[in-house]
Amino acid sequence: MRVLHVDAASSWRGGQNQVLLTAQGMAARGHAVAVACRSGGALEARLREAGIETHPVAFRGDLSPLAALALAGVMRAFRPDVTHLHDSHAIAAGLMAARLQRSGRLVATRRVDFPLRSALSQRKYRNCDCVIVVSRAIAAVLEDHGLPADRLRLVYEGVPPRPPRPGGRQALEALGVAPGAPIVGNVAALTDHKDHATLLEAAPLVLARVPEARFVVVGEGELRPALEARVAALGLGGRFILAGFRDDVDALLPAFTVFCLSSHSEGLGTSLLDAMNFQRPIVATAAGGIPEAVEEGVTGRVVPIRDVQALADALVDVLSDEGRREVMGRAARRRFEERFTADRMVEETLRVYEGRL
Repeated sequence: MRVLHVDAASSWRGGQNQVLLTAQGMAARGHAVAVACRSGGALEARLREAGIETHPVAFRGDLSPLAALALAGVMRAFRPDVTHLHDSHAIAAGLMAARLQRSGRLVATRRVDFPLRSALSQRKYRNCDCVIVVSRAIAAVLEDHGLPADRLRLVYEGVPPRPPRPGGRQALEALGVAPGAPIVGNVAALTDHKDHATLLEAAPLVLARVPEARFVVVGEGELRPALEARVAALGLGGRFILAGFRDDVDALLPAFTVFCLSSHSEGLGTSLLDAMNFQRPIVATAAGGIPEAVEEGVTGRVVPIRDVQALADALVDVLSDEGRREVMGRAARRRFEERFTADRMVEETLRVYEGRL
């Protein structure tokens, strides 16, 4: 097949990594693959490094005629059998471009469990031939907004199995973490729906019972100043570390004692999949698709959203039992291998394209 992927994001987050992994996986299977992405965005550079045919487009919101014209030009040159639209702005541009130029089958992906806030958003998804959802929770949201269930296809996100990079503990020590300290680690953009505020409020409760523990948050975002101020107000300097964006997550994450995701809204959460790959026990909230990845009491603990005490209690529970952590970590790896590998994700996406899923 000839497959054109379209992603309009400027930053590098889990969704962009999924686009890259999907494009690479399809190209490795012999398909002709190209990606139209935001000009100057983080994805463009990584695609070029990977040797994927790349078409930069000046995406500007949902109703940008220039973006639609540019994308129609890409379609005209590439002649895709399938055009896969990976985010809301990409869907808007793709639908407009498809009116100007044959685009093949239009497939959209929905990775977030936010409600569709407008009639325009609902129409965008209805006008695609089918919509891939990355969790059952997202499917339920779309069905609640009137999308027929027979237009939805469940394909869980995936990441490649890989060994840990060396140097995680040394990197943590460079951040000021004492050797041997138990680490509650988090990898997520500093945005509202990731709800670092609840994790931050739980930290003093955990430290009162596990005083040697340290919290390390990897990620950047608009809420950093507010979180820094709250860390200072709670007197947690040196014990709750905002590490910023890092390119050594594959070293840091295996060095975490427990991985924590405190989101109040989450489509699935690819950082959870990375943690499972590295056999990390997980404490996470019951937001969106998280319970489809984390099995309560088996691969980790699942607690209600925005419940500071429940989150703290679960973290202490896991931090206090090394044997249980090891059992949960092994179970997490098995679940990852069964359900959340990149190869499985690519194969199932191709089956959607072919109408076999």
